[in-house]
Amino acid sequence: MFCDAPTYSRVFLQIGSLHIYWYGVIIAAGAFLGLLLATREANRLGMKKDLMVDLVVFAIPIAIICARIYYVIFEWDQYAGGPWWKIFAIWEGGIAIHGALIGAVLTAIVFAKVRKVSFWRLADIAAPSIILGQAIGRWGNFMNQEAHGGAMTEYAYTHFHQYIPDFIMNQMCIDGIMYYPTFLYESMWDLLVFIFLLILRRRNPLKGVVFLSYLIAYSIGRFFIEGLRTDSLYIIGSLRTAQVISIIAIVLAAALIIYRKYVKKVDERYNDEKIGKTK
Repeated sequence: MFCDAPTYSRVFLQIGSLHIYWYGVIIAAGAFLGLLLATREANRLGMKKDLMVDLVVFAIPIAIICARIYYVIFEWDQYAGGPWWKIFAIWEGGIAIHGALIGAVLTAIVFAKVRKVSFWRLADIAAPSIILGQAIGRWGNFMNQEAHGGAMTEYAYTHFHQYIPDFIMNQMCIDGIMYYPTFLYESMWDLLVFIFLLILRRRNPLKGVVFLSYLIAYSIGRFFIEGLRTDSLYIIGSLRTAQVISIIAIVLAAALIIYRKYVKKVDERYNDEKIGKTK
């Protein structure tokens, strides 16, 4: 579908030669709101607020590094022949959420052992904050005009997408062609998962269920939405990396829920513990 519409600038603020991009501002906003939510939940469970702040101080930079490493590995062809410093040029784009999640989880595991707290409790507290950050962060993709689908048909726009606000669809008009706003699909899905996790957490599930449910719910949505995108990373041929990782995450998380409940017979719920106990 052909279009002709104005788009928003990627630059949030320019001071001389310094450019501050909307992408970074939106990601930072998502992280900040997620941290506020996590510290409030930590306080409700009798944990020190500073514990989540300390975790984030380590987790965010490590997650960003891992997100970049993950992206570069699967896009190595575009970096192998270029200047070596391009590998570190994160300001030019190129990070992957699955790489960030891997880095954040590994950081949390080590952090929990060092601070002698339950990893599952930290993960359950963090899960809604993570998915909220992802929902907000997708709007950074919106400003960058990325993470979109293929060219939209006239039928799809007329029957479905004409009800989406113009400011969104105008931004999906790239070089005269309208594209499917898959960033929006994922953002909306993430918000639904966020609400689901908040409700689940208040129902006092077993330790670890909130985090593992996050992995399952997010991965289901990501699997289907990834199939619509045009900028996917690939493992081999047409095999999309994010879809493979999503399947692995779903199977692994479901298996852990079953193992912990029926094999290990874990029956630890948060209101069964005295305030301040974290093991």
